Amino acid sequence: MNITKGGLVIFSANSNPSCMELAKRIAERLGVELGKVQVYQEANRETRVQIQESVRGKDVFIIQTVSKDVNTIIMELLIMVYACRTSCARSIIGVVPYFPYSKQCKMRKRGSIVSKLLASMMCKAGLTHLITMDLHQKEIQGFFNIPVDNLRASPFLLQYIQEEIPDYRNAVIVAKSPASAKRAQSFAERLRLGIAVIHGEAQDAESDLVDGRHSPPMVKNIGAIHPSLEIPCERSLLIPKEKPPITVVGDVGGRIAIIVDDIIDDVDTFLAAADTLKERGAYKIYVMATHGILSSDAPRLIEESAIDEVVVTNTIPHEIQKLQCPKIKTVDISMILSEAIRRIHNGESMSYLFRNIGVDD
Repeated sequence: MNITKGGLVIFSANSNPSCMELAKRIAERLGVELGKVQVYQEANRETRVQIQESVRGKDVFIIQTVSKDVNTIIMELLIMVYACRTSCARSIIGVVPYFPYSKQCKMRKRGSIVSKLLASMMCKAGLTHLITMDLHQKEIQGFFNIPVDNLRASPFLLQYIQEEIPDYRNAVIVAKSPASAKRAQSFAERLRLGIAVIHGEAQDAESDLVDGRHSPPMVKNIGAIHPSLEIPCERSLLIPKEKPPITVVGDVGGRIAIIVDDIIDDVDTFLAAADTLKERGAYKIYVMATHGILSSDAPRLIEESAIDEVVVTNTIPHEIQKLQCPKIKTVDISMILSEAIRRIHNGESMSYLFRNIGVDD
């Protein structure tokens, strides 16, 4: 049954069939058919998009999920947005559950803020609105000059905890680093559980240490610098910081440990956290994240680790990884995406979708 007003078209911008599953679920919930479009790669690897129905004066929603070839899916999205713009669509809304390059949202040493570049490209192509989910940093919304709805997956993950984890009242929510403590606190408060924070783990590639600001400066020939240009500093500031030993702030002994984060890709930090929690007495370990990228050997490493279960949403297709590792479970979030599409198309308020959502979620 169609639950929307007329003038709605939903396209899937993926040339990869495995990435179209989420778009099909959303269209089914809305009671509409996916729009007719051809997206494919030429022999020379150029992306070609052919829209096969009229979009003039219509609200076009383009659903794009991320595959391994992230640069190709970006071009597919940009070309389809531009094609709809030149075909006189009334509005063009991108539904990108996982925003690619979201980890590159801060300036690194001699680097660039790639998220800002991608946001500018999307707006320039003709996007008028963006629906996404659990941005790595909420500040990414400020990179756009169009409305951005940053939906949350936490209600679905909380429901999974309450319904699928036996004796979850004996659980403790764990942050694998101080940086994710706010998210863990938000989960813990809504479940009325305790919280634990792992501190002192090895710095990952996303740390601020990467840009070199905390490294001791190179020793230069002082005689070559004019005295008035010398930067005052103490001798102690030239010594690099020592990493503290791994400690767990909070009691996990005899408890179920639930590690929460927004992205699980390189699983090394999660495996190290699981080993630490096991040593501290946790008898079962879950990992919950919105986006399950699970690159490289992640499924095999999870299967061989102390982690009992990894729960992710279907913002990113990971059926192959699930075949490699039965510990990986999926939570469907097509319901909230379809409701967001319906409300935007019908001109209804979006505040209902953010009820009971914490500021730090």
